[in-house]
Amino acid sequence: MHLEKRVLITGGAGFIGSFLCERLLEAGATVLCVDNFFTGTRMNVSHLIGHPRFELMRHDVCFPLYVEVDEIYNMACPASPVHYQFDPVQTTKTSVHGAINMLGLAKRVKAKILQASTSEVYGDPAIHPQTEDYWGNVNPIGPRSCYDEGKRCAETLFFDYHRQHALRIKVARIFNTYGPRMHPNDGRVVSNFIVQALKGEDITLYGDGSQTRSFCYVDDLVRGLISLMETPDSVTGPINIGNPNEFTIRQLAENVIDLTGAKSKLVFRPLPQDDPRQRQPDITKARDILKWEPSVELRDGLSKTIAYFDALLADRNLKV
Repeated sequence: MHLEKRVLITGGAGFIGSFLCERLLEAGATVLCVDNFFTGTRMNVSHLIGHPRFELMRHDVCFPLYVEVDEIYNMACPASPVHYQFDPVQTTKTSVHGAINMLGLAKRVKAKILQASTSEVYGDPAIHPQTEDYWGNVNPIGPRSCYDEGKRCAETLFFDYHRQHALRIKVARIFNTYGPRMHPNDGRVVSNFIVQALKGEDITLYGDGSQTRSFCYVDDLVRGLISLMETPDSVTGPINIGNPNEFTIRQLAENVIDLTGAKSKLVFRPLPQDDPRQRQPDITKARDILKWEPSVELRDGLSKTIAYFDALLADRNLKV
């Protein structure tokens, strides 16, 4: 990476975005972090404020942004059901208007742009594991549609800008990611289980706990995103970035109880509508094209995440 490359990260104060800011600063880039603080927090990037190559700007990507940059990572969008279902119309706007505005900016300044897409574009998949050429099984009118279809539409826009304007695009389909700085109340399974265990509460599982997920530690994911951005212009993606090691939700809960030493019991609730039964990335493309695969084992990543939430819960100023 040449010195002083100017990189815009939308959603840069979010869970994944804040780690991306750190890594790019370490690599010598100048980073403009843009966030409207709907789910991102200043606390996630407070340690970067004052860094000579870091700038923080409050801005909503639903409105145009006029800056000069070389690369754009479009990470802005609430990514947990609790947050994206809170204001579903705004979620769709963030994905669609946000993509249009960032693609327009990339076109104007001739920047390379990466879209943080999601495994949710596959919906409740009819094939397993999921490969990038699978078109998905998505309910277009359900409670998750604002996120699933918003992200699908954003991918459409990226490829249309690429074909119509020769824009240099990269599309990463991110699978379940976890780690420090996850929002404690975001309803995602890893943060839910850890917070419940640390507070000595019973752990809530939806369905019978046999549905599967593949959990990628945030450091691995960020490495994958940067690897994709640095590929030749001929590589557009979409490329799955996630951990192919599949675990049942029950196995995750048992690991959390074991690592926290909690006395929590497992409590079962009905499965939410359109909740995917299984989720596992085929990362053949990431291995071949990016020379990338995750290296952090689930228990190691969970230990670091538990330590983060333990410190967060110990801070009496924070209502978790």
